Parts: sequence; C-alpha cells; structure tokens
Amino acid sequence: MRKYKCIIFDCDGVLIDSESIAIGVLVDMANNLGANMDFEASLISLKGKAFNLCMELISKRIDKPLPINFEQDYRINTFETFREKIQPIKGIKDVVENLKIPFCVASSGPENKIRLNLDVTGLLPFFEGHIFSCYAIQKWKPEPDIFLWAAKTMGFKPQECLVVEDSVSGVRAAKLGGFDVFGYTEHDYKDELKNEATKTFSKMSQLLNLI
Repeated sequence: MRKYKCIIFDCDGVLIDSESIAIGVLVDMANNLGANMDFEASLISLKGKAFNLCMELISKRIDKPLPINFEQDYRINTFETFREKIQPIKGIKDVVENLKIPFCVASSGPENKIRLNLDVTGLLPFFEGHIFSCYAIQKWKPEPDIFLWAAKTMGFKPQECLVVEDSVSGVRAAKLGGFDVFGYTEHDYKDELKNEATKTFSKMSQLLNLI
C-alpha cells in the first residue's frame, strides 16, 4: 500500500526556478537604498525567508525604515522579470503529469504571484483550485500552519501527506506539523537539508521513484 496519499509542493525552488530572480531584484532595490548587499551571499542568506523578514534585514542594513511603497514596487519589478525569465524546475512537469495521487502547492508568496509563475511556466492547470498561500492565513514558515491548512482542505491527515521543500524554514515547518518532508537539494548551497529532511534528492526526476 502506498504510504502517501497526497503531495504538498512548495512553489519557489521546487516547482519554479524563481528564487535567484526574486533575490536579484530584491538586492538591486536594497542596494539602491545603500544596503551594499552581495548577490551570491544573499542567495544563501535570504533563501526561503518570509518577505517581511527580508525587509527587516534590509532596514537594519540601511539603518532606517524602508520606503512605504517598497513591497509594492518589489512585486511590480519581480512580476515583470518573472514574465520574461521564469522557468519551471527541470523535470517537474513530468512529475505532476504522472502523479497518481492528489497534490497541491503551499507557498509563502501571495496567491497572485503563485498563479502568475505557475501560469507562465505552464503548470497552473495542474494546481488550479489547490493553491495555498501563507498570505491568506497570515502565518509563515517555519510555523506549520500553511501545511496543516493545505492537508485539511485536501482531505488528509499530516501523516498521510508528503511535503516537498527546498528551504530549511519550509522543512522545519513541515516537521513541526507532523509531516514527512523530502528536501530538494539542487540549490541547497550550504548542504543544510540532509540533516533536517526525512529524505533528500537532487534531481526532480527522482521524485516519482522515491514516493
């Protein structure tokens, strides 16, 4: 009997290759305010972090509050860049086309961002009606609420679900909620997930065999 009855995917870095794009936009905007942030270091330090925490970090670096329209401008800038550059994670379309059990996406991003990126990459039809955003419940990883909400709405208990994540905060959120969680390590720059996740894998093409 199959152990898992439902798969809960993170979005950024698991379904779509977006984090380097988003962090690049954020670093450019921060540096225009005098933050003097390095892109490569930020790619590691900001990966998987809630946006409000990223804004706090930038505010501390420039030693003053961010402009009131900072997040709005960031969303506009990233949406434009996503439309031009966003790509699906290699192998993910084959995974969702061949999954024989229910699945959904649970992300820290706002729903309009999730929908845009899934639409541009051709993945939206697979997740229509099964999109869960932390913004809807105002709870962010590493709190487990987003995964608990997704599982309950999909009709399953945490122990019946598998979460697929690529960040430490996401992995910890899933574990805190009582889920098994597989860590996708293609962009695990500091090799952190192997000591946190139930299991790790480096190529999306491996996932179907693992579950």
